[in-house]
Amino acid sequence: MLLLQQMIVLFLYMLLGYYGSRKGALDAKAGKMLSWIVINIANPALLLNSAVGGEGKVSGKELANTAVIAVLMFAALLILARFAPVVFRASEDEKGIYKLMTTFNNIGFMGFPVIAAVYGKEALLYAAIFTLPFNVLIYTYGIAMVRGKDAKEERFQWKKICNIGVISCLMAVVLYLSSIPVPSFAKTAIVGLSGLTGPLSMMVIGISLSSISLKRLFLDKRLLSYAAVKLLVIPIIGTLIIRQFISNEILTAVCMIMLATPVASMAVMLAGQYDRNVELASKGVAITTILSVVTIPAVSWFVL
Repeated sequence: MLLLQQMIVLFLYMLLGYYGSRKGALDAKAGKMLSWIVINIANPALLLNSAVGGEGKVSGKELANTAVIAVLMFAALLILARFAPVVFRASEDEKGIYKLMTTFNNIGFMGFPVIAAVYGKEALLYAAIFTLPFNVLIYTYGIAMVRGKDAKEERFQWKKICNIGVISCLMAVVLYLSSIPVPSFAKTAIVGLSGLTGPLSMMVIGISLSSISLKRLFLDKRLLSYAAVKLLVIPIIGTLIIRQFISNEILTAVCMIMLATPVASMAVMLAGQYDRNVELASKGVAITTILSVVTIPAVSWFVL
């Protein structure tokens, strides 16, 4: 029930962004500015908030085990991504987008706010670990997925992988495990800024949805079928398998959220950057984001 209530709250934030954009008060430029705040300020603060003032319930060994689980989970998603274009009869222009949408979830803009609100600081520390393989893969294999046959060997750029998300994740782990004292004023600032993540991230999503015809979106049977597999089949089966090997209920819940969140907004950005099917990527993000308000609580009820 708590998870459903939180998803309703996030949905209301999304509606505010959608309404503001439709009324002309918030445009694409405003969405871009809010995205910058979420990515560079709010999300890092949310991750650091999981570490400062912690009670030390999560051990270094548990975090290491979480890293292994995260790597294995992404490996499984990469395998599933190879079959997605075949199952959904994707054209040559769509294959890379389907692979990208299957592999990468919106763990930052939607996953972190949900986990922080429902499962607390300890769970968010687990979730932070998932940003490491996500960032490594999205800027390497993710780009190769989008470019497809046109992919050429590019110069490896550490600055893309070592971004603010990865840095704040590593800082959170170090702060937590080392128990380095943090001044009270810094804690207050971190807590305050972390509270921006949920409202702003969902408003950004609402702004992006305002440019899409929702009526046409929900008449796309193939995309609806894909969303059902993405949001229900994969997270349910994945979580049931994970439960066979993990006894930690909080970590299991985090894995479930990581699998059940919608398509990552980075899919649209990469499709646009490399002149691929931006429309399909935008639709995939939109329909999975809207439906996830219902499917995440449904998956949680079924497997936890």
